[in-house]
Amino acid sequence: MQHDLAWLNSIPAEEAVDELRQCCGSKRWAGQMAAARPFGNLADLIKQAHEIWWSLDSDDWLEAFRSHPKIGEKKTVETVSAQAAQWSSNEQASVTSASSETTGELAKLNRTYEQRFGYIFIICATGKSSGEMLAALRERLGHSEAQELPLAAAEQSKITELRLKKLLTTP
Repeated sequence: MQHDLAWLNSIPAEEAVDELRQCCGSKRWAGQMAAARPFGNLADLIKQAHEIWWSLDSDDWLEAFRSHPKIGEKKTVETVSAQAAQWSSNEQASVTSASSETTGELAKLNRTYEQRFGYIFIICATGKSSGEMLAALRERLGHSEAQELPLAAAEQSKITELRLKKLLTTP
């Protein structure tokens, strides 16, 4: 079955929340998005997604972060759907072909990042090499907590947009 905007607009609210949580792990975000239906077009959907995301507080952002595996890993803190897990795997595909040195460094710096900030390193990995992700991780470790949380939230927002588009094209 091909998913499209008419489908998303017409499914029951509880089902819409479940579908939208595949795109972003924040329950409040998904609930507000489901309540904002119907969407007139994809641009309207994306605009609402960003507006709702940036209206949320840091607890909601952190909840969304917990629905992602660490870069180079498959396990998430919170249970996610099979579809979301598959999307994460595809988004991080470049890590599977990375050298053991790179994957080891990613794992080490992921732990350092999580200890420093209290949440996992979030990056929109689509189209990025493992080296690019490693460089971004190194750079972002130098940020203050006040600098980093909005940057991580911006990366989540990018991931959400990409996943919304995938949701509406997934057969």
